[in-house]
Amino acid sequence: MKLLGKLYLIPTTMGESDPMDVLPQTVKRSIDFIDHYIVENEKTARKSIKAVSPEKKQSELILFTLNKRTEPSEHLDFIKPLLEGKNVGLMSEAGCPGVADPGAVIVKLAHEKGIQVVPLVGPSSILLAMMASGMNGQSFTFNGYLPIDKDEKKSALKHFEKLSQDKNQSQIFIETPYRNNKLVEDILQIVNPSTHLCIATDITLPTEFIKTMRVSDWKKLKVDLHNRPTIFIIHKM
Repeated sequence: MKLLGKLYLIPTTMGESDPMDVLPQTVKRSIDFIDHYIVENEKTARKSIKAVSPEKKQSELILFTLNKRTEPSEHLDFIKPLLEGKNVGLMSEAGCPGVADPGAVIVKLAHEKGIQVVPLVGPSSILLAMMASGMNGQSFTFNGYLPIDKDEKKSALKHFEKLSQDKNQSQIFIETPYRNNKLVEDILQIVNPSTHLCIATDITLPTEFIKTMRVSDWKKLKVDLHNRPTIFIIHKM
């Protein structure tokens, strides 16, 4: 019986920070022996690999690109090395692969094919924000992106706010970075002044900013989140 390779879920830094400040040695050891990778962006993936393992020969790397333009029919090609006994690394553009990341489809396919999935420890902006928020870490939900339409966004925020109160469940969501400032404006207009809001931006970077206050207090503070990766959490207590 032919041995299958293993799919390693390799975390990356969440910005321009020293990889060894946020990634354990197990990540470097894995990159050292893996030559096949499934990545969102080849250029940034090569940069991440080089930062973690400078001695790694870039010419030996074989990278498959997985993003919103990738056809589902290509997924089987991506895991062929695994079926041939080679180990493959799955890398997100930032943070942990498979979480708020297109790589989840590859992980699902690996399980269907009986391939062992090996998650490696690394930074998750969702969990780090939740840890630092002071909100209910026993019950929380990640809701992804809010709708762009103004009325739909208002309905979503009101819905999440009600869920947070009815279920005592913190509600986490994100926005495309260039729309962050507009989202803050919308939250402050739509959400109840007594509801708690956590804004966690540039997590693990020197410019990291994490603060939890009532919406009424946020209205007194001006923050610029333009093009800065940010996690938002609300909880009406």
